[in-house]
Amino acid sequence: MSARRPGRLGVGVVGAGRVGAVLGSALRAVGHAVVGASGISEASRERADALLPGVPLLDVAAVVERAELVLLTVPDDALAELVTGIAALGGWQPGQLVVHTAARYGTGVLAPALRAGAIPLAIHPAMTFTGTSLDLARLDGTTFAVTAPAPVLPIGQALVIELGGEPVIVGEDDRAVYAAALDDGVHQVAAVVARAAQALQAAGVERPGRLLHPLLDATLAGATHAADRGAEPARLGDVGDEPSGPDAPGP
Repeated sequence: MSARRPGRLGVGVVGAGRVGAVLGSALRAVGHAVVGASGISEASRERADALLPGVPLLDVAAVVERAELVLLTVPDDALAELVTGIAALGGWQPGQLVVHTAARYGTGVLAPALRAGAIPLAIHPAMTFTGTSLDLARLDGTTFAVTAPAPVLPIGQALVIELGGEPVIVGEDDRAVYAAALDDGVHQVAAVVARAAQALQAAGVERPGRLLHPLLDATLAGATHAADRGAEPARLGDVGDEPSGPDAPGP
């Protein structure tokens, strides 16, 4: 550890799933040392071998003991029990950064670590993960929701920037609404695409996804841009802001 550059940390990844292995690899790429990872399933172990080569696979307690920054990338429903269990074993250390990536939680879920003197941070990358090296490039420019106590909020923001993301502050009491909004948006879009594809198939289109993809890409880009401006999204057939047709005023 003494060979690391100043400011570089020993990172422990608890949960080498699609998110954990990718974020661990991204942190390693900017000079941090991944000192251990935990993974139960065979898929997690294979993912760690691919994205975190040479990193020892250890039990959770050993990962936490070794790490200066503990990255908790477990399913949302398992997070509270994991944090409490590590606290019960006396695993959290004063000054240790404890970071989770669950969308619906702020830092309240990390209270047992905070009581032991750890520094709690909640960062959520607003993207889907494949668990492959393709995700590393996709992190660039991805928005991360950052929640943390005010004195350490800059640490969370700096961590996101190191990962190539753009930090957006979400308040502790707003995390549930934030998570619900993302979940609703993803499911609504998926449902609309499925209905459109079924209708196109009924109309004789053999590859509806190929037809829909460029149209929906452009529509989504326009709708999200309009949302940032507080404007109404364009509809199919819109050609611009100016009137047209025989009754349109001349130049």
